[in-house]
Amino acid sequence: MSSEILVAYFSASGTTAEIAREIASAVRADLYEIAPEVPYTTADLNWNNSRSRSSLEMNDPASRPAIAPGAPDLAQYGTVFIGFPIWWYVEPRIVDSFLDGCDLAGKTLIPFATSGGSGIERAAGNLKRQYPAGNWLPGRLLNRGGAASWAKSVIR
Repeated sequence: MSSEILVAYFSASGTTAEIAREIASAVRADLYEIAPEVPYTTADLNWNNSRSRSSLEMNDPASRPAIAPGAPDLAQYGTVFIGFPIWWYVEPRIVDSFLDGCDLAGKTLIPFATSGGSGIERAAGNLKRQYPAGNWLPGRLLNRGGAASWAKSVIR
């Protein structure tokens, strides 16, 4: 890794990964996938099933799914874009697992999300409340196009 900017993201279906790659390319950032130690199956992601893995995790604010080894040391990064799909109006708990393990003091943190129907406001507020050590900039919902230009405008 060689950039002062990191794009860390979780993607369940590949949609957020595509946006993350676009952002990383636009601002010449390093890219890191927040991957679960145990990958999610289609059944795990069935939000219509109250007993699915994602439903159980999201119904427990203290849930912190294990992430795969290999998380980057944030010491070399001043700016971190954090991407995720919106689940139950907020970030998936695995994003919290990642952030719990990071020293965010002095970091500029920029959330971005994808969603089929929810905005990013509640998730961004939740992140700012849970992780106040970072300097949180306003986030953006990025479903279709515009990710590169938005990312460049935020970095300046």
